[in-house]
Amino acid sequence: MSAIRPAAVVVLAAGEGTRMKSATPKVLHELCGRPLVGHVLAAARELEPENLVVVVGHAREQVTAHLGATDPGVRTAVQAEQNGTGHAVRMALEELGSVDGTVVVVCGDTPLLRGETLRALAADHSADGNAVTVLTAEVPDATGYGRIVRDGASGAVTAIVEHKDASDSQRAIREINSGVFAFDGQLLADALGKVRTDNSQGEEYLTDVLGILREAGHRVGASVADDHREIAGINNRVQLSEARRILNDRLLTDAMLAGVTVIDPATTWIDVDVTFGRDAVVHPGTQLHGATRIGEGAEVGPNTRLTDTTVEAGARVDNTVAVSSHIGPQASVGPFAYLRPGTRLGTKGKIGTYVETKNATIGEGTKIPHLSYVGDATIGEYTNIGAASVFVNYDGQDKHHTTIGSHCRTGSDNMFVAPVTVGDGSYTAAGSVITKDVPPGSLAVARGQQRNIEGWVARKRPGSAAAKAAETASRQGESED
Repeated sequence: MSAIRPAAVVVLAAGEGTRMKSATPKVLHELCGRPLVGHVLAAARELEPENLVVVVGHAREQVTAHLGATDPGVRTAVQAEQNGTGHAVRMALEELGSVDGTVVVVCGDTPLLRGETLRALAADHSADGNAVTVLTAEVPDATGYGRIVRDGASGAVTAIVEHKDASDSQRAIREINSGVFAFDGQLLADALGKVRTDNSQGEEYLTDVLGILREAGHRVGASVADDHREIAGINNRVQLSEARRILNDRLLTDAMLAGVTVIDPATTWIDVDVTFGRDAVVHPGTQLHGATRIGEGAEVGPNTRLTDTTVEAGARVDNTVAVSSHIGPQASVGPFAYLRPGTRLGTKGKIGTYVETKNATIGEGTKIPHLSYVGDATIGEYTNIGAASVFVNYDGQDKHHTTIGSHCRTGSDNMFVAPVTVGDGSYTAAGSVITKDVPPGSLAVARGQQRNIEGWVARKRPGSAAAKAAETASRQGESED
């Protein structure tokens, strides 16, 4: 690896990307959990370059801020005016100073580019002793792309001809320029000083360097990518969607080959940092985002969205939304549950149907089966929370904490008004509003006594359907007596 380790990788990310029609810079549009430039940087990192520099221009404050937050080891060079790719690389070299060794140049909007492809490019460049090596690909339809023209005898690249300038025979060529190159750093710096701007755009084209080096007697070579889709740049939302599908399929294929069952890849979407244990099962309509981890033998879905959530071995998560949560081994969640940040469900615990939790630690074997809200709470082991319970944690200004002990049984339709503690082994009666601490082993009853006002319907709703039904029932009761 050390023989082909580049002295620098330069990522071109200065363009405006007007066809995205967005307030977000093009290179910051996300794809499977990373911005476009993040995917390129991840591939570049696989080369272990001595220097990694991103050329920023349009919306550089946003791009630079993102890089500083996510990859502080990256250097930036500013291209204040977008005067072409050659000018952008020149700005990068001015930031780096003298570069002795290989310089790899990549585009910041090619998220499908693999690290292994860049390694092959660097290896070919070194093995062939080229001054410059261009990454190419053979495509089904080369319309609009620059064609790679080779010497018939040596196979060396003699020119890159743009589509509009190509002859009929050149247009028949299916090998195209990707915009990714490996250069000899010293030769690149010298050649960039000779690039002219007498073209229709008045810009410095990086591709002109190839002609300059070839005319000086240096070899120009090519490295062919195995999959032409890797070099696809993203210029609009349609292409972004197409790339997302390709990358998602790549991620799912890797997961399935590693022992994960994905029932329906067409409706399953995952991010690049999602990980799986062996024999995990993913059901249709599932989205796994961020650093979500699915443990060995766990099942998620259908119709589930998990973000930065851990599902431990053997757990089952069905029709659920969860964010920044932890679901313990052999636990059960859903259907139709919502786990908000800070939820931690213990081993063999249950969060059931129409249950919402937030900032709650729920002990081993504890169950919250249905129709409840549990927020800012700690619940012990093997406790059962009755249906339609609400942990009343907000007084309009501050959040307060509720603690329910182990082996408790709380009644249905309970309100726990925080701050409050229910001790181990306690019970609470159905319909209670618990406002005071409950000692261990107690039964808490906090509700008014029932009072029946007989004849109220006949007096207050005479002639109504209810009054007639009540009258009929009374007569039947009298006849039975």
